[in-house]
Amino acid sequence: MVDTSKSAREETTSRTDVIDAVKDNYIRTVDEIAKVQPQYLQSISNLQLDYIQTTKNLIQTAFSAQKQVASNVNAPANPYADIFVKQANEMTNNAIRAVGINNQLTINALDAARENLKIYNRSIDAVSDFGTNVAKAWAAFYTQSQQQFTR
Repeated sequence: MVDTSKSAREETTSRTDVIDAVKDNYIRTVDEIAKVQPQYLQSISNLQLDYIQTTKNLIQTAFSAQKQVASNVNAPANPYADIFVKQANEMTNNAIRAVGINNQLTINALDAARENLKIYNRSIDAVSDFGTNVAKAWAAFYTQSQQQFTR
């Protein structure tokens, strides 16, 4: 006579071992991705800083050449130069304020996304707990039902 409870336990253990192995492999994979994430961020940050420096250098060089050409030309003074400079400064200040507002909105959106992930994570835990409790209740009910029939 075969001990069915022993083979059932072995089968259950085998299934849980497979589930644990798959879960562990997923977690290891995510951990490996997380290890390189700071390196990616640093590389992206360095690239951005290089682009910024290159752009500033391009602007300096281009306007230096224009300034040199303008200083060598004998032309009458522009009566609207002061107005143009004032308006250019106002437009630049407005653009800088708009960028600042956009940055703050982006940061707020990213913070809200992080909060939503935290809420989602808590929801996953709650649903998992509920599913576990349902499975335990069903297993207890099933076990009791089987015991009634085997008596």
